[in-house]
Amino acid sequence: MDKQQRTGEGEQYDGGLLCRFAHLVLPYLEPAGLASVSATCKALRVVSKAITSRRISDASRGMETYPISFFNSVDSELYAYFIYSPVQTLPTSPSIAGLFWGGELGGSGRVRQDPFLIRVEGSDGCGCESCDLDCPCIDFSSGLPTRECGPSCQCGSECGNRLTQKGVSAKLKVVKDRRKGWSLVAADFTPKGKFICEYTGELLTTEEARNRHKLYDKISKSSHFSPALLVVKEHLPSGNVCMRINIDATRIGNIARFINHSCDGGNLCTMIVRSSGALLPRVCFFSSRDILENEELSFSYGDTTLNPTGSQCFCGSACCCGILPSEHT
Repeated sequence: MDKQQRTGEGEQYDGGLLCRFAHLVLPYLEPAGLASVSATCKALRVVSKAITSRRISDASRGMETYPISFFNSVDSELYAYFIYSPVQTLPTSPSIAGLFWGGELGGSGRVRQDPFLIRVEGSDGCGCESCDLDCPCIDFSSGLPTRECGPSCQCGSECGNRLTQKGVSAKLKVVKDRRKGWSLVAADFTPKGKFICEYTGELLTTEEARNRHKLYDKISKSSHFSPALLVVKEHLPSGNVCMRINIDATRIGNIARFINHSCDGGNLCTMIVRSSGALLPRVCFFSSRDILENEELSFSYGDTTLNPTGSQCFCGSACCCGILPSEHT
C-alpha cells in the first residue's frame, strides 16, 4: 500500500469519526464556527441544522419551565449567542464559560440549579413544614415579596414562599426589532403582580464593573455591540449606606438580558428580594400591570441625566427622552 492510499484512508477515517461524534462536539461551536462546519459535508450540515434549530426554539436550552423561542423577520441573525445561566454566577473567563454551550439540555432532564450563590452558615430561618402567612420569612409590606424562605429554612423547594427561586414563571419569546434589536415579549396574557424572572449573570465587584463598562463603551463605538451590565443601588434603612449590585449578563445570563428600557417606566417593576440564609439579595421583575400577549416587556434603566451623551432611545413612549440611561459606573 503506498503512502497516498494510506493517507486517503486516514482522512476518510478521521472524517467518519468526526461525523460519528458531531452531535457531541458541534454544540460547543459559536454560530460562525457552526456555519463553517455545516458547509463541509451533508452529514455535518444535518447535525448543524439540528443544533441551530434547538437554539432558535429555546434560548434557555431546557433550563426553564417553558421554552423561550427566537423570532426574527428583520435580518439574517437566527438567534442571540450567549451562555444561559438561570442563576447568578461568579466572574468566568471566556475560555471556561464557552464550555457551557456544550451542555444543551432537554426539558425532560431539567434540574433546577441552586439560586443562592453565597450562603450564611448558622443564620436563622423558619422551622415551618408548610409555610403560610404566619411564616416569619414572609414580607409583602410593599405589595410584592421582598423576603422569602431560603437555605436556612426547614421548608423545601416546593414552599409557596419561594416564588422567585423557581426560574422564569411566564411564557415569553425573544423577538428582533428593527431599531431596538432583540426584545423580550410576552407569549401569553400576563396578569398584574406576576413574577416574571430574575436578572442573572456574572456578579461583579464595583472595580470589575467599572473596568467592563469602559471596555464595553470602547467596543460599542467601533461595532454593533449591546452590553447587558446592570447596576442596581439600594439605600439601606440607615439612610447613610447604599448597597450596590453589579450583574453582567453580556456573556452569561438569562432572558432578562433582552428586556429593553422604557422612559415611562414600562410594564415591569424591579424588586430586591432577600432570602433567609442567603448573603446576597437578588434582582427580580414583576409585572406592574396586565400585559397582553405579544406585548414587549420593559422597565426603566434609570435617570437619563446621568449620561446626556448616551445612546439613542427607541422606546416610543409619549415621554421618551431620546437618550438611553447609562450611568458612569
